[in-house]
Amino acid sequence: MTSRRSASLATVVLAGAFAAWLVTVERMQGMNGGPGTDLGALGWYVGVWVTMMAAMMLPAVLPVVLLFARVSTERMKRGQAAVGTPVFLAGYFATWTAFGLVAYGLARLIIGQHFAFLRWDNQGRYVAAGAIGLAAAYQLTPLKRICLRHCRSPLALVLGHWREGRLGAVRMGVEHGGWCVGCCWGLMLALFAVGVMSIAWMVIVSAAIFVEKVLPRGEQLTWALGALLVGLAVWIAVDPGSVPWLVQPGGMSGMNM
Repeated sequence: MTSRRSASLATVVLAGAFAAWLVTVERMQGMNGGPGTDLGALGWYVGVWVTMMAAMMLPAVLPVVLLFARVSTERMKRGQAAVGTPVFLAGYFATWTAFGLVAYGLARLIIGQHFAFLRWDNQGRYVAAGAIGLAAAYQLTPLKRICLRHCRSPLALVLGHWREGRLGAVRMGVEHGGWCVGCCWGLMLALFAVGVMSIAWMVIVSAAIFVEKVLPRGEQLTWALGALLVGLAVWIAVDPGSVPWLVQPGGMSGMNM
């Protein structure tokens, strides 16, 4: 795969991420209700969630996409079957869609119980802080390190576990998506805790994911991100009104974006 073709593919992927951000901003306008944001009807939520994942994950998954395309091109030159990267990405986003559906079901289940302690003027702020604390704790676990290592170095997947045909490409995308979910579910939990429809917090979480997965020595920053999450959890528990971009349920945000 020539450098020109790699550059063209990278441009297409990043343009897709940019377009997804534009659509996400337009669709989420006025939807941020902070912790406990109403996720809306299932069909609307799925559409927004998939667009969100494209916006947040495409820049971070770009190195994997380029590697997959390079290997596929080399196999095609040798007369073997080649499959386009969109099929691989379809499998990848199918995994994230499944994660989003599980999150939606759990949120609906919790909201449907009308737990009084979840009210923001009761224990809600501490529940949100606890969820972020859980995300911080996961940053320090061996499972996090294993999943992040697979996300940062997918050679074993692309070179050692290549699967033929379109179904094989989908399976590879699903497998890589599984490692990605294993790496990032804690950060996504933190996003739900501060407001899944918040563009500002989406940008922050996206940046954290990109730093971990793409930047040199990003795997060494997991502890730093964990410490930042602990600080955020304490801040929300102690003085949520001063937290930038945090919309308190039934109240006003600390700072608007």
